[in-house]
Amino acid sequence: MAEAHPPQPPGDLLAQVLEPLLDDYDASFARGFRLLDACPETVLPLDRQQDLLGRLEEARRELGAARALRAAAPTPMALDMAALRPWHALVIEVWGLSAAMRKAGVRI
Repeated sequence: MAEAHPPQPPGDLLAQVLEPLLDDYDASFARGFRLLDACPETVLPLDRQQDLLGRLEEARRELGAARALRAAAPTPMALDMAALRPWHALVIEVWGLSAAMRKAGVRI
């Protein structure tokens, strides 16, 4: 028989789920910056690199603001899925860039 554990406060559970997710977004954005530093124009044209760079910079600022707001809030605070959706799209774009660079033989 499984040992019964007292239920966790909702704020603790929220932090256990949300903080690792925010860490993953941060790591993915950092990877995007590293990929762009090594990305040749044959893989991604310069104008698209600059566009992606700008969106990564904006997402990193938004992520920092979200973390600051959560830390300053007197009660546990979640993030709206509408806020996470563009970050998720950026992560997928970074994965695509990584795959394109591997296919082109660019290693970082």
